[in-house]
Amino acid sequence: MAVYTDVTADDLTEFLSRYEIGALLAYKGIAEGVENSNFLLHTGAGNFILTLYEKRVAEQDLPFFLALMEHLAARGITCPQPVKNRQGGMLGELAGRPAAIVTFLDGLWIRRPNAGHCAAVGEALAGLHLAGADFKMRRENALSIESWRGLYEQARARGDSVRPGLCAEIAKELDAVDKSWPRDLPQGVIHADLFPDNVFFLGDRLSGLIDFYFACTDTLAYDVVVCLNAWCFEPDHSYNVTKGRALLKSYGKARALSAAERAALPVLARGAAMRFLLTRLVDWLAVPDGALVKPKDPLEYFRKLRFHQSVKSAGDYGIE
Repeated sequence: MAVYTDVTADDLTEFLSRYEIGALLAYKGIAEGVENSNFLLHTGAGNFILTLYEKRVAEQDLPFFLALMEHLAARGITCPQPVKNRQGGMLGELAGRPAAIVTFLDGLWIRRPNAGHCAAVGEALAGLHLAGADFKMRRENALSIESWRGLYEQARARGDSVRPGLCAEIAKELDAVDKSWPRDLPQGVIHADLFPDNVFFLGDRLSGLIDFYFACTDTLAYDVVVCLNAWCFEPDHSYNVTKGRALLKSYGKARALSAAERAALPVLARGAAMRFLLTRLVDWLAVPDGALVKPKDPLEYFRKLRFHQSVKSAGDYGIE
């Protein structure tokens, strides 16, 4: 369960007294997610999400995340909007943690996405990239390629307990990706974590994007391959080119990828798989026995990396 910090009803009532959202009627922890403590609030004014920021989220980055959500919502992107307190602030403190309240979005996340869902995600991602083009704030990607060797060092001592020989294969791949990594592609605001559980649907209609706490300024095409990794593989870790084609085609209708971006998709996809392999590996090794939080399987992304290593060109992803 993704609640690392408990909140008492008395403390929450006092915290909510600083807002104009009515009295607290009920609240409960939300089991989804692994980064922060999240609660669904029922108040006299409706439903809201309370987030207590923990783990990888640095407090100095919170103004970027909250301002970005405001900016995107003002430009037509359906995403949570920070609720301001009576003093006009978007950030407070609760239970010793930085905390914010955002609006509630209707919808459910899709556990078995089809090509139609992937097309909707491609369109939404392109819309996000275009809407963020005039966002003035910048945040460096704390989990960019420059961070991956540090993550590898954290995991190296025990990484082979997850899979024999895993660390040697990671080290070899880090060398290969670093040598061919593109550093001159178009950049802008990226979501960086647009997995199925961060996209809501009402029926087949995409109803909103959530969880902007990895958002940053980085290569736009990298955000595309994060989505290919997250949306276009089957449970057996095989790549579904029909889903990939749908996602890439919809993205390209709104924001066409340049020839250089298209050519870079294979190495960017390898890098995106490496990023999630490493962060999952570090988390897997860090969780103590008996913990309530179940870490995600790092070997899922090792298997996806294997596919990307076999790719000959961007056409293998379904791009037309």
